[in-house]
Amino acid sequence: MVLKIHNTLTGTKEIFKPVDESHVRVYACGPTVYNFAHIGNARMAVANDLLINVLRTQFKKVTYVSNITDIDDKIIEAAHELNEPIKNLTTKYTKIYNEDMGYLNVQLPDVQPRATDHINEMIDLIKKLMDSGNAYEKNGHVLFHVPSYSKYGILSKRNRDEQIAGSRVDVAPFKKDPADFILWKPSPDPMPGWESPWGFGRPGWHLECSAMSEKTLGLPFDIHSGGMDLVFPHHENEIAQTCSLHKNHDPDSFAHFWFHNGFVNVEGEKMSKSIGNIRLVHNLKNQYSGEVLRLTLLSAHYRQPLNWTKEIIDQNSKMLDRLYRSLKDLQDIELTSENLSEDVMESLLDDLNTPKLLAHLNTLANKLSTANKDEKINIKNNLIAAGKILGILREDPDVWLGYNQSLNPEKEEIEGLINQRNEARRDKDFKLADEIRDKLKIKGIEIEDTNNGTIWRKDS
Repeated sequence: MVLKIHNTLTGTKEIFKPVDESHVRVYACGPTVYNFAHIGNARMAVANDLLINVLRTQFKKVTYVSNITDIDDKIIEAAHELNEPIKNLTTKYTKIYNEDMGYLNVQLPDVQPRATDHINEMIDLIKKLMDSGNAYEKNGHVLFHVPSYSKYGILSKRNRDEQIAGSRVDVAPFKKDPADFILWKPSPDPMPGWESPWGFGRPGWHLECSAMSEKTLGLPFDIHSGGMDLVFPHHENEIAQTCSLHKNHDPDSFAHFWFHNGFVNVEGEKMSKSIGNIRLVHNLKNQYSGEVLRLTLLSAHYRQPLNWTKEIIDQNSKMLDRLYRSLKDLQDIELTSENLSEDVMESLLDDLNTPKLLAHLNTLANKLSTANKDEKINIKNNLIAAGKILGILREDPDVWLGYNQSLNPEKEEIEGLINQRNEARRDKDFKLADEIRDKLKIKGIEIEDTNNGTIWRKDS
């Protein structure tokens, strides 16, 4: 069994072959920290977390780097509006971002470099690009000259006109070419900045990840990832910057695979401030458990668009309840393996096909009622192993399902009513038993009669 990943660079699904079998290296473009992360940001984090989990089932050593952009025009603007020092603002939102992603069971990257800690590396990279003839200075700006890189457009497959139209940068009069992009720009007082050979200024956004990925992982590394919106111009520009320093201009001299996740829409529409439909993870935490949110993000294939609706969240909440119920039914079955069976693992190795994997898990749950002991062992092993990789099913089933809540302030009253109902049933007073069940239901208590007695939970 081999891992296959869709490579944006080639547009095909390829067998993943590491640069170095003994050490897989992955870099993801992380957040710009000036506000709360929305569910689209979270999809990138969850998709990459899943990728790392799968890689770690296949390779002994995996290093995952995801940066923090802590200097940017949006950050400067937000700090000015809030009258708050930039350092305070970025430290605050870096902490919140990590906490919010942790709520979704996203592990911290092995290395989380900050852009402002790598200014010297960026300046050195600019100097090399100027020496190689790929960059030039004009009016205090340093720009990358796009025509100097022969393979520009290789990642996004955009032609010349599309490159200019989609560059997101005004065509300034000092540019040699309309597609040229900023490597360094002036920072007039009181803007933040650093001293450089071209005056006091700050780096362009695209430069940051070129510098940080090379510093933390070396070149070439295995996988460069991010949201689909970063393919152009950000990742295209990273390739141009980094590969221009290699005479053959080959993108493989930078990263071998490019991994991009699809967009998240809300109720069928693109998230937008003007529409007012941006969904912040920080707010969703007050409504849903982290596992429900995470499973919802994984419910569609990572490369496909995901339509974020209350209905899809509810569906995934019910799926989790069902899987936890299966684990509760299997609580007396001893776990004998920590690995997925080959037919289930195959789904993940096929470009992280989570919909296919979840279908497998539902099929296993369906078989539980008629399964023999060996089949139950197999079902439990697969549920637990899949949960570890997917980042779900980490709670105790009794805790998740809410059975026998010892801290519930109404515990004595609830269990007293359950005892009265059981007595009524023994006396065949089914009318009274039903009345007590209805009374418990009004309190939000769900009861279940099992071979081991009546169990209860707070209905979610």
